[in-house]
Amino acid sequence: MSELHYLYGKPLGTADLRTQNSDFIVKEILPFSPTGEGEHHMLHVRKEGFNTVQVAEMIAKFAKVHPKEVTYAGQKDKNAITEQWFGVRIPGKETPLWNDLNSERLTILSSSRHSKKLRIGALLGNRFILTLRNVTHVEDIISRIEKVAQIGVPNYFGEQRFGHDGKNLVFGRQMMAGKKVKDRNKRSMYLSAVRSNLFNTVVSYRLANHGTKPLAGDCVMLAGSKSFFVTPEWDLVVLKRLIEKDIQLSAPLWGRGMMLPQGEAAAVETLALTELADDCYGLEHAGLEQERRPLLLEPQALKYEQTTEGLVLEFVLPAGSFATSLLRELVNYQDVKEQQWQATLVQEPVSETTTVNIAANTPATKTESTEAASSIEAKL
Repeated sequence: MSELHYLYGKPLGTADLRTQNSDFIVKEILPFSPTGEGEHHMLHVRKEGFNTVQVAEMIAKFAKVHPKEVTYAGQKDKNAITEQWFGVRIPGKETPLWNDLNSERLTILSSSRHSKKLRIGALLGNRFILTLRNVTHVEDIISRIEKVAQIGVPNYFGEQRFGHDGKNLVFGRQMMAGKKVKDRNKRSMYLSAVRSNLFNTVVSYRLANHGTKPLAGDCVMLAGSKSFFVTPEWDLVVLKRLIEKDIQLSAPLWGRGMMLPQGEAAAVETLALTELADDCYGLEHAGLEQERRPLLLEPQALKYEQTTEGLVLEFVLPAGSFATSLLRELVNYQDVKEQQWQATLVQEPVSETTTVNIAANTPATKTESTEAASSIEAKL
């Protein structure tokens, strides 16, 4: 991630992130409310020290159902305090005493029946409350917060997408070059890494050379949706829609089919991907279709507070985006929990057969690897 373009220049400030779990709080925002009836049980859970898959397995065992009957909208970190939703299908059975699951590190905040299955990606967004400790150059960070609130940050896929030391990207390229990978979920994870790297490359190149200005032939997206259209020229009407944030500039999620932008915008994307032609070819022949993703990530309700513990940031991001993409524009941070985990790798190196769970930053079991891959692909 360090080689990617900084929209506001590299930050001056430094800080520690996740010195303790309570420094990283995430709360899921659903786009609907449980209906109160049906064969699916919706559980709103607060957890600490567990990854999402571990909690799902605990719920399945408690409810005496197959693990496949427990679903969730997205994965959340282990080294954090997170509030997320789980769905449990229990047809024709009485309601379990869900509160009996409560412990020091797990709390059932609410439970209700629902008429539909909770699926991966079924989120409006996530609310973050992050505490930065040992902060330097606070004035620089605050000035950046004010700019980000107005313009946003590059909508990069975070380093979690690529695995530790970018190994998911390496494995993806090896697979597209002919290496056999039998596990369907690993294949999905590796392809996602390659695709995400192409997106990041285009975003970085465009912002470095053209900033946030619109280009003739841009493929723009309707705000809050995946719908898009091409703007051969930017007239006053379309430009007004961009200023009012009714539409958004975009970059490619690569796949087969014609390049979606035209003219100058298409030329910029072509130049950005010149050295990645093999990756483009591999994704096209893997069956992925051309899609788009917003060029910029615009956090909502962004605010900060200086406390005795450090600098507390609070913001809301849409589903599929990365808090680390916001943080990297504000401060040079070090993830304390990540550094502690990395230290353990000196004695136990990670290989392809010891897949890393991206959500939890821990060596994953076979079940965890499968679920992580499903979650990642859904975000595309």
